[in-house]
Amino acid sequence: MRTILRTLCLPLSLAVAPVLADELADAVQRDYDTHLAPLFEHFHRNPELSFMETETAARLAAELRDAGFEVTEGVGRTGIVAILENGDGPTVMMRADMDGLPVPEKTGLPYASEATQVDRNGNEVPVMHACGHDVHITALVGTARQMAARRDEWSGTLMLIGQPAEEVIAGARVMMEDDLWARFGKPDQALAFHVASSIPTGRLSAPLAPYSGSDTVDIIVHGIGAHGASPHAGIDPVLVGSQIVLGLQTVVSRNLAPREPGVITVGAFHAGTKHNIISDRAHLKLTVRSESTAARKLLLDGIRRVAENTGRAAGLPEDLLPEVIVSDESTPPTLNDPELTARLTARWGERFGEDVFNTAKREGMGAEDFPFFVTDPYIPSTYFAVGGTPQAAFDAASAGGPPVPSHHSPLFKVAPEPSITLGVEATVTGLLELLGR
Repeated sequence: MRTILRTLCLPLSLAVAPVLADELADAVQRDYDTHLAPLFEHFHRNPELSFMETETAARLAAELRDAGFEVTEGVGRTGIVAILENGDGPTVMMRADMDGLPVPEKTGLPYASEATQVDRNGNEVPVMHACGHDVHITALVGTARQMAARRDEWSGTLMLIGQPAEEVIAGARVMMEDDLWARFGKPDQALAFHVASSIPTGRLSAPLAPYSGSDTVDIIVHGIGAHGASPHAGIDPVLVGSQIVLGLQTVVSRNLAPREPGVITVGAFHAGTKHNIISDRAHLKLTVRSESTAARKLLLDGIRRVAENTGRAAGLPEDLLPEVIVSDESTPPTLNDPELTARLTARWGERFGEDVFNTAKREGMGAEDFPFFVTDPYIPSTYFAVGGTPQAAFDAASAGGPPVPSHHSPLFKVAPEPSITLGVEATVTGLLELLGR
């Protein structure tokens, strides 16, 4: 696919200006040294939970106002929208997510988070930027400052979005429900990036399917309670639930096409109160991942079919069959627009060199709520990744040293300088390609 992308975009190489590229790198580095480095440390020390990012949003809004943007706060609860109009031309949106996670930081970094916050359930929990959103919002500020300083190089409207609550797959949807496009105008193209601990620093990645779709599913398994010594007198929901767990795996292995991605994971199984009581209820909690509308429907229909018919096979009456509940904590897959991604990838290749691209195959099926911005109505978009872990850390892990911590780990950390500077350079390069005069 990388060769195809290059072939589609070879003429763009004629427009590349190496002198400008060097000047951009120098300008971003100076801004990092004087402004973005302490800003990142501030964000890292002061993370906030989903839909509680009030101080984060206020600081981000202030930074974007200082850069010359017109900023609106409180969009989708704690979200912000920053607009810079610069003559005629397209509108391009760049999004960064803001929220942290209820994770105690154990990195030992000098700027490690010691923050706590009362969550939505009233519990005081530790909070950490364990997914790199502090990198994203710092790079958004850096992008704003560079684009504002380069108004003579582009024409159109730049829209920057500080999005809340990505970690609970809700913030983008809530911003859209707050009439985002009606209030601020629908972008012609949209961008976003994520720092990735699994990619070496200095590398970019822009696959056509960077993230999967995600559904949260609950299965309520009803039973008929009885004494544990008399199982014949009831119908055991633990047994029925266990058979459902095993049966669900056949939906992926025997119903989904072998080359179509899909995952059904049962993350929790709760039932019963005592050793010798057969309960009358069990609760299964699932996450379901897919990368097409057809695959999503097949998996969800298969879950319902397996659950209900396992209940029938156990002898449950129709009014006690297992209930399958698909929550609204779901998101479509993140699918990059092929033409736009080819255009940007070609420009990045010319700007940074062909070896900038990480070619490792994506193995997991993580999800994002960015698609709520670009799916309905459709907006051509590119979601790319920026490497966050120095190559030396991967080499040490391969030699038997400590593994590279994953996202959401208490040990998660990225190298901020190369992550942020490359994030800003790549974003500004992409925006100038789309908005350039």
